[in-house]
Amino acid sequence: QVQLVESGGGLVQAGGSLRLSCVASRSIFNYNAMGWYRQAPGKQRELVAGFTSGGRTDYADSVKGRFTISRDIAKSSVYLQMNSLKPEDTAVYYCNGHPIAWLDWGKGTLVTVSS
Repeated sequence: QVQLVESGGGLVQAGGSLRLSCVASRSIFNYNAMGWYRQAPGKQRELVAGFTSGGRTDYADSVKGRFTISRDIAKSSVYLQMNSLKPEDTAVYYCNGHPIAWLDWGKGTLVTVSS
């Protein structure tokens, strides 16, 4: 069973940056696309950014131009560089498969953006 561990969250002021990391307990990146999701208080979990099996990237409209997803297959890791953060980006961020979140969810990492 693959375990996902997210890290890198924290408290940041609006306009600031954070880099999130996700490590899988074993290599799955050779044959699966991965993505980042987030869940804000009182809201449903939503896709933020993801790789497709063809290597293309997808971004939610709300983060286009501000967030960048990247990966290191050799390290079974996927990253999310978040720039120009806004208070509405406050959420718990998770990684999982994309476009289908087929893995067990990790604990996520909390991102709090103050105004």
